[in-house]
Formats: sequence, C-alpha cells, structure tokens
Amino acid sequence: MTDPLLTLDGVGFLLADGRPLFADLNETFDRRRTGLVGRNGIGKSVLGRVLAGELPPSSGRVRRQGRVFRLAQQLAPEPGATLAQLAGVHEALAALQRLEAGEGDEHDLSRLADRWDLRQRLQAELARAGLPALPPETPAATLSGGQAMRAALAGAWLADADFLILDEPSNHLDREGRLTLLAQLRRWRGGLLVISHDRELLETMDSIVELSPLGLQRHGGGWSFYVERRDAQRAQAEAELERCKLERRQTAARLQREAERQQHRQSQARQERGDGSQPKFVLDFRQERSEASAGRMRQRHDAVRAELAGAVREAASRVAADVAIVVPPLPPAVLPHEVLAFDGELPFVAAPLARLQLRLHGAARLAVCGPNGCGKSTLLQVLAGRLAPRAGRVERNVRQAWLDQRLASFDGPGSALERIQDACRQRPEAELRTRLAQLGLGAATLATPCDALSGGERLKLALALALLADEPARLLLLDEPGNHLDLAALEALEAMLRSWRGALVVVSHDEAFLAALALDERLEATPDGWQRRPF
Repeated sequence: MTDPLLTLDGVGFLLADGRPLFADLNETFDRRRTGLVGRNGIGKSVLGRVLAGELPPSSGRVRRQGRVFRLAQQLAPEPGATLAQLAGVHEALAALQRLEAGEGDEHDLSRLADRWDLRQRLQAELARAGLPALPPETPAATLSGGQAMRAALAGAWLADADFLILDEPSNHLDREGRLTLLAQLRRWRGGLLVISHDRELLETMDSIVELSPLGLQRHGGGWSFYVERRDAQRAQAEAELERCKLERRQTAARLQREAERQQHRQSQARQERGDGSQPKFVLDFRQERSEASAGRMRQRHDAVRAELAGAVREAASRVAADVAIVVPPLPPAVLPHEVLAFDGELPFVAAPLARLQLRLHGAARLAVCGPNGCGKSTLLQVLAGRLAPRAGRVERNVRQAWLDQRLASFDGPGSALERIQDACRQRPEAELRTRLAQLGLGAATLATPCDALSGGERLKLALALALLADEPARLLLLDEPGNHLDLAALEALEAMLRSWRGALVVVSHDEAFLAALALDERLEATPDGWQRRPF
C-alpha cells in the first residue's frame, strides 16, 4: 500500500453564486485516523469531494499520494440500480463475466485489476457487514436504508484504496451495524478521514479536525479530548471578549475625562478673552494652540476608539464562530398519573414483537431500541395515532407530538413562520421570532418555504410547534431525532430534552445521544419479544 497523503495548500471553494464556502485551508491528512466535524452547511461534504478529486478547488491546490475512495453521505441509487452498483463493483464484475466468457479485452483486464476472486470477496464483505448472502444483481430498491449503507461500506473495503473518505458512514445503521463499522475501521491500516457527528465513532479517532469560519483546526485525540479543548478555547474566547469590552469601556471613560478637561480649558480661555485681562495677540496664540491641541486629541481619540472597536469585533468573531443554540424556557407540564396505555398487537410486525403491553406514567422517559426493521417506528406511529393497531387499543390522556425521521409533515407550501403562527395564535409575532431565534431559526429561515428547509431546520421547527403551541404537547414521540443535526445542534437538543418536564419516548441507535437524555427505562426488541428494563 502506498503511504497515503492528502494535502490542502491554500484551498478555497466558491458556491455557484460566487459566495465563498471556505477559503485558504491548509492541512495534511495521513495515516492518522481523523474525524472532520463542523456545523451543517459549513462545507464538510464539499471539502471531502475536493479532497477526493471529485470537485476542483476554486483556489489553491490539493496534492494526493495514493488512491482515494470516497463514500457519499446520501445514497441515491438510480432506478434499476443493483447491490453491486451500491458497492461500486458492478463494472469490475461485468468485466469479470466478459473475461470468463472469453469476450473481454484489455480494458476489462485493467478494470478488474487482478481481482479474479471479486465475487467471493464481495460475499465475504457482505457477510462481515451482517448482510445475508445476496446476489450482486439484487435490486437496490429492495434494500432498507441500513442494508444499503452496509453494502456501500462493503464496497469501500473492496476498493483497494490507500485513503478512505467516509461521509456520515453510521447514518441509517442500527446498533449492530455501528459496532460492525467500528470493528472494520479498527482493522483498516490506510489513511482515513471520517466526516461524522457520531460521537462514539469520533471517540475512536486519533485526532479531530474542525472546519469553522476561521478555517481548519486540528485537535489531537478523539471526541472527548476535542470537547475538552473546544470548551477551554470557547471559555478563553469569551473571557477575551469580556476583557476587550471592559478595556473599551474604561478607555472611553478616560477619553471622556480628557475631552472634558480640554473643554474646561477652552471655556477658561473664552472667559479671559471676554474680560480683556490679556493682550489680544496672546489670546489669539493661546486659542490657536488650544484648537490645534483639541484637533490632535480628537484624532488620537478616534484612532484609539477604532482600534478598541476592532479588537472587540475580532474577539466577538471567535466567540460567534462557535456560539451554542440557546434553549428557550419550556412550558410547565401538568401530567396525569397514566399518560398513555397500549395493550395489543402492532401492524406489519412479526411475532413475537407484534404483541406489546405498554403503560407510561407521569414524566416517563423511555428509549426504544432494537435492530432495523424490528418495528420501532411502527410502534411510535401506533402510539401517535398515525397507524391503527392490528388488535387492541391505545389510550392517550395527554396531547402528543410525533416527529418522524423524515419530518414529512413539512412537505408542501407555506413558510416556517406561517406554519408556527398558525399553531401559536396566542403568542405575539415578536415573541415567536425571539424564541425561534434562540433555537437557531433566524429571519431568513422563517421566510423559507417549509419544503425547502434542511433536516435540522425542520426538526427545530417541529419542536417549536410542539412546545410553543397554544396547546403544547405533554408527550414527545421522537424517531431518530439526531439524524439531521450537527454536533452543536445535537448537544442543544440534548440540553432541551433533559430539561423537558413532560413524557418522552425516543427511538435512536445513538447510545451517546440516549445516555445524555437522563432516561429512565429502555424498551428493547429481543428474539423473545419486547423487554423493558432500567436504562
């Protein structure tokens, strides 16, 4: 294997409208297992494509040593695509088939690259990823999101690359799939860059590189070390901002006193001119000198004020680059003894997981866990009244809000502000704008049509609709709420849900996210049925 190396030398990238996405990036990626983090929209995926050579930089250059393979975040196979295409081996397999039939040529030999055992290697990787023995021609449309990601990851290990760039590889993977991915990455010996908000995955990295408006900054160690350094730097930046503001206030007061003394001297000079106690030429000389001195003082004061204002702006920019989302005050929750009860059978779910008896009391906090396809999302839809149970019934004693993975309720016309004003008629628009801004939904976002919002923006709006409505929800049913959020927004969501005083049922494969919510119990899908146990 070639010693892998990717080097950014003054790299910048401009969007189609000419706005800079990032500029003057300088960094080297080698065999160190590196996690790339940053806010949504900051350009992480674009940077991954630039590093892989899929996009040319607008400025600077990228030097590559070794073959690079990039796994995209969004798997969007074309109609009729196959499992082999998801794994990126369809051309090599077609070349192998032609060569075995005696119909191949030099291009097929080059495309196959001596991988005569590719079919066997593909099946071995699929098995290692926890997938059944599926033929390469299996339609991609028949695979679940988790199965499709596992197939694509199998292709990454088969790519014979020197450097892997994986963009959100744990998205759509259940707990077993995530553990399999961690085991596969531990065996990888080439260069590795992982773009992710999966903290368990980031914890296994040798270093974390953060992309922000200030550029790229590398932190040695995994996620915990990065958080420690980030929080220390944030505190230092905030302290420096306060110091600059204090210096500006103190200096402004001193300059004001100097200006007042100058004005007092000028006032005395005018009195002397008025009483005629001094010769006119002496008074004229003193007046000219005083005016010149006052002019120089004003210039010096203006320069000092400008310098201090610049220092405050620079310090503020370092704080603003990593400002956290503010969690707005949540409404008090008055809950009955029994919030929800279900005793029956789930539709579309096979035995023994079809049968379930579930009761939630007071401010219950429950995690629903299990492999993909076991019925977790179906359970939430039944509890929310979106699906009817196959048998039995659901008793709901409080208003609930169901947030599905796609947040499909926001498909369609109407702006974000119009949607929330319709649900929050008792709150003035100014208050709504303030609370939404605290959630990171600014004026530009509020004017955007709902169907054009990002996943993270949809989630924030959905939570605002649930919590700020005239009749707020007392039970939140959340289906993989962290899928669309960057790390800063995920931490803000955790803080919000920890302070939530209503009942909570959350489906997630992210153990770090669940651990941060102060949950009471876990409802887990097992081969023997649903098991409820302390978290």
